[in-house]
Amino acid sequence: MPRIPVLLYHAVMDDPPDWIAEFTVTPRDFGAQLDAIVASGRTPVPISALVSRLADRSPLPDRPVVLTFDDGFADLPGPTAEALASRSLPATAYLTTGAITPGRRSLLPPAPMMTLSQVPLLEQYGMEVGAHTVTHPQLDTLPPGALRRELREPKAVLEDVLGHEVAHLAYPHGYNSRAVRKATLGAGYASAVAVRHALSSETDEAYRIARLILRRSHTARDIEAWMDGRGAPVAPFPDSLPTIGWRLYRRARAAARGPVFAG
Repeated sequence: MPRIPVLLYHAVMDDPPDWIAEFTVTPRDFGAQLDAIVASGRTPVPISALVSRLADRSPLPDRPVVLTFDDGFADLPGPTAEALASRSLPATAYLTTGAITPGRRSLLPPAPMMTLSQVPLLEQYGMEVGAHTVTHPQLDTLPPGALRRELREPKAVLEDVLGHEVAHLAYPHGYNSRAVRKATLGAGYASAVAVRHALSSETDEAYRIARLILRRSHTARDIEAWMDGRGAPVAPFPDSLPTIGWRLYRRARAAARGPVFAG
């Protein structure tokens, strides 16, 4: 079974806020990682290409790789997009609309963010745009009405800015459940990415596509292993008992305290 790395980046910066530092890579390391992807001979494709293959609609290159970026940090429409474009690497950006819209709020702690007006610029750089909720909550802890709002509003906001359909979603911190996946389909999305810390495949689930999250400690050598299809399990696979237990705990906590930041 072909193993497909779907990489998950957040911010690319030298001096990130403490809360996102673990999931931030420096510009220097980012460049080295992109060079390792190019040297691997894999063909970068946007998430829509993988989703089309999962739906048996079109073939993929022999050795694909997908690059994704969550949240919408300030570096994305500038040096990060430039680094990708200079190497002809397409990518998919999942944006938290409450965090990038002036006057709106989200559960994300303070950090330098891009703005909603910059979203069309991402497409000019060759990036695909997807939604990442309004406030970045733990979706699998929300009541049905709040869940629908978190799924439907960012889709509508981004479609209004871009003038075309936004068909792909990223679950904040990967948190999802059967009910969340059903609601995602009902909201009109063609796919959703999770985390799962695993390689994807051509038999992966379209509404919880596995991704490999980049941490500050990762190096180009880790990228090389993933490009070789090594160093991680391969999706699909069922949720583990610890994952199910953690979800139940988080639901109980949210019921007592209200919506919780997914991070």
